[in-house]
Amino acid sequence: MSNPTPEPDRPSPKWRRQLHEIIFEAETPAGKAFDIALILSIFLSILVVMLESVSSIRAEYGTILNRLEWFFTFLFSLEYVLRLLSVERPLRYATSFFGIVDILAILPTYLSLFIPGSQYLFTVRVLRLLRIFRVLKLTQYLNEAAIITEALRASRRKISVFLLAVLSLVVIVGSLMYMIEGEENGFSDIPTSIYWAIVTLTTVGYGDISPQTPLGKALASLVMIMGYAIIAVPTGIVTVEINQAVQARRRVTTQACPVCGAEGHDGDAVYCKYCSGRL
Repeated sequence: MSNPTPEPDRPSPKWRRQLHEIIFEAETPAGKAFDIALILSIFLSILVVMLESVSSIRAEYGTILNRLEWFFTFLFSLEYVLRLLSVERPLRYATSFFGIVDILAILPTYLSLFIPGSQYLFTVRVLRLLRIFRVLKLTQYLNEAAIITEALRASRRKISVFLLAVLSLVVIVGSLMYMIEGEENGFSDIPTSIYWAIVTLTTVGYGDISPQTPLGKALASLVMIMGYAIIAVPTGIVTVEINQAVQARRRVTTQACPVCGAEGHDGDAVYCKYCSGRL
C-alpha cells in the first residue's frame, strides 16, 4: 500500500498560526505559559469537585464551589472552541483522543442541569494532565508511552482470544459449582455461580460466597491454582510486544500538527502521519 500523497501547503491566516502556536506548542514562552495555566486550572477544578463531594464542606461552601465549577466549565469551553479554531481540520481534532477528552471534560457540568450528580464525572479532566509530558518537554516519556500504546495495539487480538477462553472457562466452572453446591449453599443460580468463578479465578476472593461441600472445595482449589497461571498469560503477551516495540523504537517529538492538532510524531517527520499536513 503506497504512502498517502502529502497535501500541498496552504497558507493559513496569521491569527490561526499564532493561536495554534500558543495553544498547541510548548516551545514558545506564550505556549508554555498557556499550558502551565491550563494544567493549574485542571488541578484546581478537580480539587473543587472532590471538595464538593464531602457533605460537611458542601453544606458550608456549596454555593461557592458550584460557582467555581461553572467558572472552570466556561473556561474550558472557551479553550475547546479556541482549539477547534486554531486547526485547519476541526473535526479531525474533535474526534482525536485529546479532542474527545476535552469535550468530556466540559460535558458533566452541563449534564448536571438535567441529571443531578453527573457533575462528579468532572474528574475525567485528570486525563488532560497527560499534556504535562509535552509541556515539560519530557519527550522520553512520550516515547515510552508510544511503545506501550503500540504494544497494547499489537497484542489486542491475542488478548481477545485469551479473554474469550477465560469467559468460557468461568461459565463452565460456574455451572459445575451450581450443580455441586446448589441454592442451599448460596449458589442460587448460574449467574451468581459465574460471579463466584470470576472472583475466585482472578484471586480477588471477596468471600461473600464460598463452597461448603468437599467436592465444591476441591473444585474451588483447582480454580484458585489455575488463577495464578492465567494471570501470567496477558502479562507475557504484552511483555513480548513491548520488547518488539522497543527494538523498533523511534524518537517522538512534542510538535503538534497545525492542521489536525495530532501529536506524537517521529523526530524526523516532515508531514503529519494522520492527515498528511505539513508540520
